[in-house]
Amino acid sequence: MVSLSPPVCDFGRPALDFDLPGVDGRRYSLASARGPKGLLVMFICNHCPYVKAVIHRIVRDTRELAALGIGSIAVMSNDPTDYPEDSWDNMVAIARELDFPFPYVLDGSQAVAKAYGAVCTPDFFGYNARLELQYRGRLDESRKEAAPEGVRRELFEAMRELALTGTGPVQQIPGIGCSIKWTAR
Repeated sequence: MVSLSPPVCDFGRPALDFDLPGVDGRRYSLASARGPKGLLVMFICNHCPYVKAVIHRIVRDTRELAALGIGSIAVMSNDPTDYPEDSWDNMVAIARELDFPFPYVLDGSQAVAKAYGAVCTPDFFGYNARLELQYRGRLDESRKEAAPEGVRRELFEAMRELALTGTGPVQQIPGIGCSIKWTAR
């Protein structure tokens, strides 16, 4: 397992459109995923210990962000060949088990991850209402283990600020996660 950190936020970079299948049988695009105040695009997977450590916090935060007008979508771009835990059937199962309040979609070609510049799981992209990138930081100080309860909710606070002002915080701490498992094509 290779741990990586994403680059710093490229403020103002526009969100790119996509058309991906969701585990609920529907297809999702940028237009269908966004909320009136913005969009959180998350690159996650099932097997990564960094994602497992914070998945309950992701569910909590996206529920609260929805109430603030922020839409959320989780994209799984890993090649499941060597990581069967990331298979479609397991994506469906985890989304049901944890009652994901956001679409969980498959980027089977990995084109969306490449277009966004995603490098790891989790990798968070926070967009304002104009779909301009304003956040590319971490969820909180968790790593392979969840940080103690009560730590600063950096992602949530940044997205709440986006919902209220349209801009994200200038100071952002990069996340860390497992490298995306690219296909060997």
